[in-house]
Amino acid sequence: MTELRTAHTSDLTPAELAGIRALMDDAFDGEFTDDDWDHTVCGIHATVREGGVLIAHGSLVQRRLLHGGRPLRTGYVEAVAVRADRRRRGHGTAVMTALEHVLFHGGYELGALGAADEAVPLYTGRGWQRWRGPSSVLAPTGIERTPDEDGCIYVLPVPGVKVDLDAELVCDWRPGDVW
Repeated sequence: MTELRTAHTSDLTPAELAGIRALMDDAFDGEFTDDDWDHTVCGIHATVREGGVLIAHGSLVQRRLLHGGRPLRTGYVEAVAVRADRRRRGHGTAVMTALEHVLFHGGYELGALGAADEAVPLYTGRGWQRWRGPSSVLAPTGIERTPDEDGCIYVLPVPGVKVDLDAELVCDWRPGDVW
């Protein structure tokens, strides 16, 4: 039996959080850092379990992105992963459906994420659009370009919010990977 659950980080037990971290470590071949983990928590988690075993996860955390000189309340998707032996069975879609529900009903103006190449078909098939403009970060020293992220950022505007996909998009500062 497959079970989909959404819960805030504060509603997850230490064992559940440890299971999510273990899934991330495995799915990202040991390259999921402590900063990546910090980016994953303090938001809404969507988890999929089969027979009580965690097989998929994603989280939606609040960030502020600047676009056209305006800060946008952004639901930023983090740590989407499906256990290797359960991929291509709709579990990533289930996670994204749950997170998008929160995005559209949670007071956000924009959804955003940084996509690995192999995940792009999942996101674009759901209506996420590649940000074509330059990307930057509001660093402690001011706005700094993040050219290595250009072409890897995808957004999903909430109905009624207009964005120019060719304009600059600036994320808020955080340790580790800023996008």
